[in-house]
Amino acid sequence: MRIPVVIATFLCAAAPLLSQSRSFTGEIMDSQCAGMHSHSRMMQGVNAKNAKECTQKCVQQLGGKYALLDQSTNTAYQLDDQEKAAAFAGQKVNVKGAYDAASKTIHVESIELR
Repeated sequence: MRIPVVIATFLCAAAPLLSQSRSFTGEIMDSQCAGMHSHSRMMQGVNAKNAKECTQKCVQQLGGKYALLDQSTNTAYQLDDQEKAAAFAGQKVNVKGAYDAASKTIHVESIELR
């Protein structure tokens, strides 16, 4: 019964490596627009003038969450820190954090303008 102990030890040792911090680039959007990869369909519906206003209105009025859209890969990421993301609504940013693939969520450490 030593094999389960060895496997458990390996998994515990590897866990920090699986969740190491890395950088992501993209635009802070609302989850609805990020899912559609664009603000174009939602901007008219919420009567928004620009990406920032669209993002804020979709979060405040339609129950969306702040998300990151990497347009180079068409990948939308959930963000666990909504307060940090709110300050960058509609802007191109670099997000530093650990990615949880199971929940498709970035555990945000920092956000900076690009």
